[in-house]
Amino acid sequence: MKQQTVQPGWVRVTHWINALAVVVMVTSGWQIYNASPIFSALTFPAGITLGGWLGGALQWHFAAMWLLVANFIAYVVLNTATGRFHRKLWPVSVKSVVADALAALRGKLGHDDLSQYNAVQKFAYLAVIADLVIVILSGLAVWKSVQFPMLRTLMGGYDSARVVHFFAMSFLVAFFVLHVVMVALVPRSLLLMIRGR
Repeated sequence: MKQQTVQPGWVRVTHWINALAVVVMVTSGWQIYNASPIFSALTFPAGITLGGWLGGALQWHFAAMWLLVANFIAYVVLNTATGRFHRKLWPVSVKSVVADALAALRGKLGHDDLSQYNAVQKFAYLAVIADLVIVILSGLAVWKSVQFPMLRTLMGGYDSARVVHFFAMSFLVAFFVLHVVMVALVPRSLLLMIRGR
């Protein structure tokens, strides 16, 4: 009997494009950050940055930015149009997130049906989607500060927009690391994202 497809092709494609774009944006962003650090005690080692110098990092960053934005828009539109957001991410409540988080900490959170997300996954995916919106908007406020004065003001000014962008990026990196750890704990989820079932 043929297995049912859990992750459609467009989900898998947008997932892997997003992963690539985020890695390029973060590593090139670290190189850009090093040219003008926000926090004097924090710089990133050259070995984990991309671009080699400020100009090279900016080129990588802008190239990946267009890929990330286009892919994110496609992901949101397709998830909304197909009803996948509603089916996969709702309902979610604080009570269910806490209950599933406690179950996970005790090693009692089941992973038998990978077609259904638990409450912690739902919350994490909703949070990272919101974070990507913040990353994009704060990045735009930094990149085109003069052209988007209302957005710059919304972020609290240019310097504050840089701080917002930095912390939104940090949240994205934390999600990425946690996501990889969870995949290592439940390797079948990686197969789902490669072959769909």
